[in-house]
Amino acid sequence: MLYYLIHWLNLNTSLRGTGLIEFISFRTMLALLGSLFISVGMGKRIIRFLQKQQVGEEIRNLGLQGQMEKKGTPTMGGLIIVAAILIPTLLFAKVDNVYIWLCLISTVWLCLIGFIDDYIKVFKKNKKGLAGKFKLLGQVGLGLLVGTTLYFHPDVTIRERMSLTDANYMMAKDKNMVIVDTISSKNAVVIAEHKSLKTSIPFIKNHELDYGQILARISNGLADYGWILYIFVCIFIIAAVSNGANITDGLDGLATGVSAIIVSVLAIFAYVSGNAFFAKYLNIMFIPNMGELVIFTGAMAGALVGFLWWNTYPAQVFMGDTGSLTLGGLIAIIALMVRKELLIPVMCGIFLIENLSVMIQVSYFKYTKRKYGEGRRVFKMSPLHHHYQKVGYHESKIVGRFWVIGVGLALLTIITLKVR
Repeated sequence: MLYYLIHWLNLNTSLRGTGLIEFISFRTMLALLGSLFISVGMGKRIIRFLQKQQVGEEIRNLGLQGQMEKKGTPTMGGLIIVAAILIPTLLFAKVDNVYIWLCLISTVWLCLIGFIDDYIKVFKKNKKGLAGKFKLLGQVGLGLLVGTTLYFHPDVTIRERMSLTDANYMMAKDKNMVIVDTISSKNAVVIAEHKSLKTSIPFIKNHELDYGQILARISNGLADYGWILYIFVCIFIIAAVSNGANITDGLDGLATGVSAIIVSVLAIFAYVSGNAFFAKYLNIMFIPNMGELVIFTGAMAGALVGFLWWNTYPAQVFMGDTGSLTLGGLIAIIALMVRKELLIPVMCGIFLIENLSVMIQVSYFKYTKRKYGEGRRVFKMSPLHHHYQKVGYHESKIVGRFWVIGVGLALLTIITLKVR
């Protein structure tokens, strides 16, 4: 879009300054500022529109402090976030890049699932919203799309050092594999670019895991079908993180702030993984074509920070499932793209603990009801943020402390780039 226009001007005119558009860092800043402007500037108009349409949150009285005061607050505010992500990305990114168009499709896909869920809750007055099986079906469908694209698309490759013998053996199986450079002609060591099911293992030396090798340990005949395992992993991660973000979205600014922290970490990973110099320096996997993803993550970060303008306590709008399902799913997809999905339990630790608190509460309640005839609880209420509300903490203090924990987990995640 705008990138292609300025790129054309740079090639065909002598207009000064147009060459800046070629720099990923410059376009990322433009995307970040653009998304921030859209989410803050357009936010008020969208909120007024939602109020006119009477798109208000239905509140179930759980006995929480200040809960009923939120009744009627506009929901579906995730539309603000989605617009603030899509518009700058379309303007400043190379939309023919496989990672960019896959992220754009995923954003719209997840937004539609969340929008349908919110629509049923608000306009059909059905508090359960979209049936869980249909949500899961949508997430499974997206997982299949993401998994198959990341494995089969010719532009999704990694670049690594290997012996010429290994390179020739792999070239016989993968016709798209190319030898990019020769490191040592004497020792027959080359740099090859090829398709791979490898992912990064945090805190471990020689920190790579191949999904094909996992199946090879079971049976050599299954080694070539590692992509099937990989697709199942994609489906599971997308569904788990998407639902984790959805559960976390229970206090003003909680899911928005935590997601902004996580996306900032993913932006760093995308930048260093897509830059040959930093990938070599940090001894991490170099992923060609990955740099463009930084622009998308920059737009996400700007959209989330801008949305906090309206979503912090007391919230003027809620993101609803339109926003939370989209954010969680995109975080999972980007983590898969930068091959850092094994870091999700640390990076998305807030989402994980919120999910676990619900699972523990429900499981223990059912167990004690069968055993003692009366259900008992581990927490005063789940998810965990409601437990602290019941204890007596104000929600702004809970949100602030969860943000602090999120920053700590983010720093721990970034440390894995060097600590192995």
